[in-house]
Amino acid sequence: MKTSMFPLLVVMVSLAIPAGAAERHMMEPLVPADKLAAARGLTSPLPSSPEIVEQGKALYNGKGTCFNCHGIDGGGNGPLAAQLDPSPRNFQHYGFWRHRTEGEIFWVIKNGSVGTSMVGFGGQLTDEEIWSIIQYMRSFAGEHGPGMMGHGEGMGPMMGPGGGMGGMEHGGPRGGMGGMRGCEGEGCP
Repeated sequence: MKTSMFPLLVVMVSLAIPAGAAERHMMEPLVPADKLAAARGLTSPLPSSPEIVEQGKALYNGKGTCFNCHGIDGGGNGPLAAQLDPSPRNFQHYGFWRHRTEGEIFWVIKNGSVGTSMVGFGGQLTDEEIWSIIQYMRSFAGEHGPGMMGHGEGMGPMMGPGGGMGGMEHGGPRGGMGGMRGCEGEGCP
């Protein structure tokens, strides 16, 4: 009798865990290669201010419906997240902000991201509204994200702001990827 319960238990556990719903690797570009240079060149026309952040918060939780997938706290844990593959991005993770420019984030919000459930919101949100949402999204990363996020050239898959390897040229743990030290959890190799 005990042996016949084991297969049933395995099936029940496997059904409780969403298959394949893993976040894409943090360094994987979100913008198509042929659009990447233009996206990296985009910069916010809005000043950094508490008022803009509050506007962004209202849009994130309202008209933009961002919270449905990314969660109220930006952790990628919204009410619809469990149904999506790959999982929505976790804006709290320092790697999200470290490996892309604000222009890339703007491009994805406006146009969507191929291979994900992220649709473009360019038809629902104005450019100014998208930039204000990005200012609010920065608050999710605490001390890790906003100061590290590139505003122009970006890091790309392997390139740092000065044309270097984004801190990865010195070898180290995780297969010689020194820039990945401390990378734990979602999206890390």
